[in-house]
Amino acid sequence: MSGVGRRSVVAAASGAGLVAALAACGGNAQDGKEASGGGDASGGGGASEGTGQEAPLARTAEVPVGGGKVLADRGVVVTQPKAGEFKAYSSRCPHQGCHVGSVADGIIVCPCHQSRFDATDGSVKKGPATQPLEPVPIEVIGDAIRLG
Repeated sequence: MSGVGRRSVVAAASGAGLVAALAACGGNAQDGKEASGGGDASGGGGASEGTGQEAPLARTAEVPVGGGKVLADRGVVVTQPKAGEFKAYSSRCPHQGCHVGSVADGIIVCPCHQSRFDATDGSVKKGPATQPLEPVPIEVIGDAIRLG
């Protein structure tokens, strides 16, 4: 045998893998486009490219009049009680902390114990919850609904 030990072979293979991984990562960083992620039109989570601002919670067209959009991953439910009027509340039900599940006909519903809240002001319409949903400040700029 040539006298090359097992450790030498393993070390060489590990080094080659590291070089390949660094080369793959470096390719995206050179042109900057792939590395930045480019964003998507839906306004998903994360920061907006180059502005340092959070991505919009939603677009106004995504929130139906009398309904809403639950963004449990952002901890918010956005409603549109009347055309052009947008409100936001914590998506956590004050009863036991479940995320609300739906908004329709002006009512926000928690699926865990069926508490119901008014989409206009977050007040309790039906328990077991005894406290309203906590308001969340938002701003509407153009068609983007952002945390305020």
